[in-house]
Amino acid sequence: MERLGGLLRRAQRLSPGPSQTIYKRVEGTQQGRLEEEEEDGEEGAEPLAHFFPMELRGPEPLGSRPARQNPGLWEAAGRRAAPYLVLTALLIFTGAFLLGYVAFRGSCQACGDDVMVVSEDLNDELSPDSHQGTLYWSDLQAMFLRFLGEGHLEDTIRQTSLRERVAGSAGMAALAQDIRAELLRQRLDHVWMDTHYVGLQFPDPARPNTLHWVDASGKHGEQLPLEDPDVYCPYSATGNATGKLVYAHYGRPEDLQDLRARGVEPAGRLLLVRLGVINFAQKVASAQDFGAQGVLIYPDPADFSQGPHKLSLSSHRAVYGHVHLGTGDPYTPGFPSFNQTQFPPVQSSGLPSIPAQPISADIASLLLRKLEGPVAPQEWQGHLPVSPYRLGPGPGLHLGVNNHRASTPISNIFGCIEGRSEPDQYVVIGAQRDAWGPGAAKSAVGTAILLELVRTFSSMVSNGFQPRRSLLFISWDGGDFGSVGSMEWLEGYLSVLHLKAVVYVSLDNAVLGDDKFHAKTSPLLISLIENILKQEEHVGEPEATLRSLLPLPRIRPLPMDSSAYSFTAFAGVPAVEFSFMEDGPAYPFLHTKDDTYENLHRVLRGRLPAVAQAVAQLAGQLLIRLSHDHLLPLDFGRYGDVVLRHIGSLNEFSGDLKARGLTLQWVYSARGDYIRAAEKLRKEIYSSEESDERLMRMYNVRIMRVEFYFLSQYVSPAESPFRHIFLGRGDHTLRALLDHVRLLRAGGPGATSSQVARGLGFQESRFRRQLALLTWTLQGAANALSGDVWNIDNNF
Repeated sequence: MERLGGLLRRAQRLSPGPSQTIYKRVEGTQQGRLEEEEEDGEEGAEPLAHFFPMELRGPEPLGSRPARQNPGLWEAAGRRAAPYLVLTALLIFTGAFLLGYVAFRGSCQACGDDVMVVSEDLNDELSPDSHQGTLYWSDLQAMFLRFLGEGHLEDTIRQTSLRERVAGSAGMAALAQDIRAELLRQRLDHVWMDTHYVGLQFPDPARPNTLHWVDASGKHGEQLPLEDPDVYCPYSATGNATGKLVYAHYGRPEDLQDLRARGVEPAGRLLLVRLGVINFAQKVASAQDFGAQGVLIYPDPADFSQGPHKLSLSSHRAVYGHVHLGTGDPYTPGFPSFNQTQFPPVQSSGLPSIPAQPISADIASLLLRKLEGPVAPQEWQGHLPVSPYRLGPGPGLHLGVNNHRASTPISNIFGCIEGRSEPDQYVVIGAQRDAWGPGAAKSAVGTAILLELVRTFSSMVSNGFQPRRSLLFISWDGGDFGSVGSMEWLEGYLSVLHLKAVVYVSLDNAVLGDDKFHAKTSPLLISLIENILKQEEHVGEPEATLRSLLPLPRIRPLPMDSSAYSFTAFAGVPAVEFSFMEDGPAYPFLHTKDDTYENLHRVLRGRLPAVAQAVAQLAGQLLIRLSHDHLLPLDFGRYGDVVLRHIGSLNEFSGDLKARGLTLQWVYSARGDYIRAAEKLRKEIYSSEESDERLMRMYNVRIMRVEFYFLSQYVSPAESPFRHIFLGRGDHTLRALLDHVRLLRAGGPGATSSQVARGLGFQESRFRRQLALLTWTLQGAANALSGDVWNIDNNF
């Protein structure tokens, strides 16, 4: 504690700035309790160490100074001037007080985007080293980094990647018990597990999936070897598909529309598509929309690292990926998969009706050589030993998929540090535990960081640190099947979580390189992430610091294949998932049997421990800010920018709609109400007292539910689980409205949508319903942000 003690003593010697909140220990009957004080630098207040007692002097000895002249005259003048002096002093004091107050309030607001200092009581039972009476943000940061540095991230990553971790396996059950035991050793306030019985799909060892050539008469010919029968697409439709082969680039809707424009019809064919750009489920859904019979997905070397010093995926490796367009157990959509629950016989609408199978680059080369027809566009050409790539069609193929469904127990593991002041508000951090294959980058890194953060925060609590809100650490099961474990938990506790979960931080896919930093997040968290990155200073060795690893961050919305997506799009909880990535093509071994500790270590050129430590630093500092700040550091004003940007996309179609007697005025009005409500709340917070706990609690409730406000209350969670109007899927979303409006213009960008694939055009009745769903959800968000019903001011 010597280093931390030095930091605390240095902090005490410095007079705090005008925006700082400090704590003074109250001695007496409540030892160890901290009393919150506000100090205003503008008023000239000094720390107690700078106060000196007045010295009282007696009469001056005779002759020690010149005698006064005309004492009566001076006394009369003094009496006349005294009222003016007092008045002048009062004016100066009042002016200084007002200036100081204004400066303090302004700086306090600025600290929302800068540094918000922790303001919370410490544990009653402090360690001997925790004798300092003042804690600043820098002190907590130093304490966190000190304990974090004592961990063994690299060893945990290595050992975890060596263990069998397929969901439902005996190895996974053993690992779950080991992690639970580790959480118990850390003496958290609560440790528990929950078990779900979910429908997972596995390959059938007795009947492996097959791929055959088919001759003109429809007879099966030579079988093409699927080099690794364990590689498959969970939730693929089972059965057989036969058709001529067509090359369809990445399988996006625009790629399939481009095929049609070039005279190659995807309907009735088997599509050969490349890995990347969109996920497996989106590729298969697009193919199904355009009438394809089945999909083969392969990794093209053009999409991965090239060069003599770059590691690349072996040409005989296929890549694993589920094809459920959604998350959770697709056989119990909208309901938690607890064993004692009886479910209606329904399936997720995101399950495909056509089969899909991953294949290796070697098999893809054999298929591409057989294709005829037009040459593929230049941007569609890859790096397989086939030149040029053609679109097809080619010879007939028969795909047989024999995967089987099994009811499988999966277990999530929970550990909780209860908050002191607001224990009913949860800051949640989680990592996927399971993996298909070694899964070093996929889940071993995240699991190791999660355990290290548990150990670090437990050590901090033992040394006198106590969060204001509860910290909830979770190890998820079933992640490789589409975030099944986390989604089932959300479905089971949705009515509670949207009221109590503040933020979700995901540690999945956290280290895929060391060149670029990507954050996929809710707009509410962007300012906080940027602020922490800006404040990061070099601590210790440069190669081990977060700042030395951070170029300018790339921040974007949460995609569906992110493990954090369901928290925001389904539950309305702001979430973030961040990753360090390679500069250029992606890490090539994800979702393969080559995702080993050794390969990840080689890709990072020996910097795996430093990068993992950097992720832990960033995640830990997020947790400190979110669990301790009096006012939640969520920037609700950011959504005003999002609303402006997204709805601004509709402006170009105003004329087309007006020609049909339609208008977008309703949605524009709701947009304006939201922006005004956000600005009004910001001003209320600006003019309020941070020491008013009841008022801060009211503001925090409104702030933490902003994300939930954007879930449409007019659609069923069972039928449309992703109700978020900006991130979700369905007719209630802004994206669906924009795609529909684009159909007003033949050949426009909307021609790439699945509606065009099914031959649908613009429908006025559907437009009116979409507009109502979007408008009233946005208006409801504005009303909720305004606070009490008597404070709502709109003329909608």
